[in-house]
Amino acid sequence: MTVTVRFAPSPTGFLHIGGARTALFNWLYAKHVGGQFRLRIEDTDRARSTVEAVEAIVNGLNWLGLDWDGDIVHQSDRLERHAEAARLMLASGSAYQAYESPTELAAMRDQAKAAGRSIRYEGVWRDRDPRDAPPDIAPVIRLKAPRDGATTIRDHVQGEVTVANQQLDDLIILRADGTPTYNLSVVVDDHDMAISHVIRGDDHFTNAFRQTQIYRALSWDVPEFAHVPLIHGPDGAKLSKRHGALGVEAYRDMGYLPEALRNYLVRLGWSHGDDEIISTEQAIAWFDIDGIGKSPARFDFAKLANVNGHYIREAADERLLSLMLPALDLDPTDPLAARLRAALPDIKSRARTIEELAVNARFYITSRPITIDAKADKLLDPAARALLGELAGSLGAAEWRDTVLEDATRHFAEQKGLKLGVVAQPLRIALTGSTNSPPLFSVMAVLGREESLGRIEDALER
Repeated sequence: MTVTVRFAPSPTGFLHIGGARTALFNWLYAKHVGGQFRLRIEDTDRARSTVEAVEAIVNGLNWLGLDWDGDIVHQSDRLERHAEAARLMLASGSAYQAYESPTELAAMRDQAKAAGRSIRYEGVWRDRDPRDAPPDIAPVIRLKAPRDGATTIRDHVQGEVTVANQQLDDLIILRADGTPTYNLSVVVDDHDMAISHVIRGDDHFTNAFRQTQIYRALSWDVPEFAHVPLIHGPDGAKLSKRHGALGVEAYRDMGYLPEALRNYLVRLGWSHGDDEIISTEQAIAWFDIDGIGKSPARFDFAKLANVNGHYIREAADERLLSLMLPALDLDPTDPLAARLRAALPDIKSRARTIEELAVNARFYITSRPITIDAKADKLLDPAARALLGELAGSLGAAEWRDTVLEDATRHFAEQKGLKLGVVAQPLRIALTGSTNSPPLFSVMAVLGREESLGRIEDALER
């Protein structure tokens, strides 16, 4: 059997982080077993589905690097096929037409509430002769669900769960206007796409029982199920925007790398021992749906940032530069871009996002005179400026390489009977505007002789 899985989002908004993880789990499983990963857009809700949302989903998957097999299937293109399946069930006796008006259905619900019964359709037209049908009511088609026994789901995550068939009523599969309902459409599409494993959020778990009954009514094989617990916030509450329930594009814009997000998401509900850093290649080799945990995962921005920092340190400098430049409003052909490229080996070890990387790099390209922050400015007192002025003379005669500049500064400090830090701190402030920076003498080498000495001169004139 060829394993075929699918990601089937509704295009009513962006590709949120929970959907991205579902897509990732499906993609990894397909890659792990040498199967296929299909993409289906469930756009039968025409009022809420938008072209923009479809584009956001496709762009989000592309950015994450989750490629799919075959063409994208649009559920809205298959409505007649769904209706055909309902008519087949009607012809085989596994479905029937029901003729209640909306008013009658509302009255039934009110009676059930008043009597304290569960609100479920009682099968009024299940065995009635269609010749008794009122002429002015367009019928719906309902599944003739089994009333005895039970329906069992053997789920790779949730385990074996059984529901008595008495709890499952005869759901509508085709509306009076001829349009299919969600559960029918999903079953028909999964069957026609040869989906062998349905991996999705556990908010669909109750649907699995109804869908299983539809599969059996059509005499089709039931796929294997794996219902994944949803992602919660750090406080254990349902994931919301304040926790990180944002679109994938928001994470891209905040400066996260796709490989870092893949690494972080695969560990939300699945793990491999104590491994924190799991490359995509390792995830493909190790991933299996039986390893998905039963408990909801908790989203943690701090952990995501730490993982992202690892991948920034591993990333090629040219790639990081291309991601940084828009944040700094700098053209790749600008000579300052070359300065940033030279600085990247020193600054990327300190950043956890591309945004942080850009912030940390800004002092390299700031026009003179640079701004000195308040904390640093207090340290640049007359004594420090006097020391800095003397040091500038020594540095001006030195060869402009980091090791030479460091030796010259150390020699100057020794001659003054001072610790290196006493001399280096005013120099750091003059060059970067802060008391913290990448390695000081590397900074000087990147800035170059003219820019470095010019910044020192600006500091002396403050």
